[in-house]
Amino acid sequence: MDGYEALGLTQRGWQITRTLHTYLPDDYPAAIEILIASLGPKLNKTEGNGMETFTSLPHVFFVAQYGLAHWEISMWAQYELTQRFTAEFSIRSFLERYPETTLARLEKWAGDSNVHVRRLVSEGTRPRLPWAPRLRQFQKDPGPVLALLELLKDDHELYVRRSVANNLNDIGKDHPALLADTTRRWIKDALPERRWLVRHALRSAVKRGEPGALAVLGFDHDANVSVGKVSIQPQRVVIGASVVIAFTITSMDSQEQKVLADLRIHFIKANGKSRPKIFKLKATALSARQTIHIRKTISLANMTTHKHYPGLHKLEVVINGSSKPLGEFELLRDKACIAGIRSGGPRLKRGCCLVM
Repeated sequence: MDGYEALGLTQRGWQITRTLHTYLPDDYPAAIEILIASLGPKLNKTEGNGMETFTSLPHVFFVAQYGLAHWEISMWAQYELTQRFTAEFSIRSFLERYPETTLARLEKWAGDSNVHVRRLVSEGTRPRLPWAPRLRQFQKDPGPVLALLELLKDDHELYVRRSVANNLNDIGKDHPALLADTTRRWIKDALPERRWLVRHALRSAVKRGEPGALAVLGFDHDANVSVGKVSIQPQRVVIGASVVIAFTITSMDSQEQKVLADLRIHFIKANGKSRPKIFKLKATALSARQTIHIRKTISLANMTTHKHYPGLHKLEVVINGSSKPLGEFELLRDKACIAGIRSGGPRLKRGCCLVM
């Protein structure tokens, strides 16, 4: 328990793993028999399992760290572990050391009756899996992974199909043309379940405005529209409040056209530079000369995942991947700044708002 309280989740898992290795038998097969025997019952659902399953995280790390020299017994251990937690963090070590034999076993598991085993096939082969080192060989050549995803794209469980979409989304970050080609093929004559998978797989590419991804979903990259009646209220706003952005989109075409509109805000970072973030707005079919009204309220409250900083925040509307400027708002640290600005007086505190 030395230093345990100060550790994060994965670091705690590794500390338990190393301690297990100290006290379990030196013989790996004997140690893994004990670990697997210590597991609880198999999961009987795919959602709502909470954090309780993470009690098996040290077991998974144990296989990854100490089991590489024992391929067969480690694959059996991961088959059992993934039905109670997930073996996505350990299977990657075996994909790197034994790519052909591990891929062959995963191909077999793609037809397994257990949903958690089938999900491992797609989730464990994600090139950019969160919380895990990247699979560089599959970033370079995702062909073997795509072959597995082909087997799972019509799985009857959403739990598996979502994992397939996330894997394909990962692949698209390194191979945008391959993502577009694959989804174009998959969406042809597809049932609603696969169409959902394709849209989910394309979400990051659509945010990036990639023409190939947009075309798969039927959006012309050069939408014939105009943007007007822009309103940004208030134009000076304190951290913790909200800003409301409104504008119109008018079709300038004589025929119906599909339009996908997103809002891009360039948020100021701690170092004073900006980073864009996309907010979904609307996907619709505009009839000839039709005008639609868009309104979006953005909370500027600090969150554990995102902290706001004062400065000028530029706004754009992204329509079918092409951006058009909307304007900007000034984010201030506190109300005293606004009071000073409105009174025409000096800015009261350096750093409470933009220093001009």
